[in-house]
Amino acid sequence: MPASPEQNDPRVYLAAERTFLAWIRTGLGLMGIGFAVARFGLFLREIGGGSGHPPVQTTGLSVWSGVALVALGVAVNLYAVFRHVTLTRELASGSWVPGQISKGAVALAVVLAIVGVAMAGYLVFLR
Repeated sequence: MPASPEQNDPRVYLAAERTFLAWIRTGLGLMGIGFAVARFGLFLREIGGGSGHPPVQTTGLSVWSGVALVALGVAVNLYAVFRHVTLTRELASGSWVPGQISKGAVALAVVLAIVGVAMAGYLVFLR
């Protein structure tokens, strides 16, 4: 089945590439924030240990949550590559069906919502 003229339009492929790059940007953002969160516990220990202050007691939660965010960013980037290759092949073969819900985007939104609720709970109960 030959591709329709709409599917041969370069704007369709450029839109797919923009979407791919947005996913990559999201994954890199998650990885960067995860790195900062993981290093924040180290920063607190360093500033609390000097000049006669008692050492800061940390739970190690910042390291594990930071590593989890970095891992989530890596997973998002891998999913972005898989989805982009799949979509490009579907567009080239003419088998792409419009109106499909992006399961990956919905799953990422749900995971980030759960992480946000957990962080809010942590901040409220740890005052």
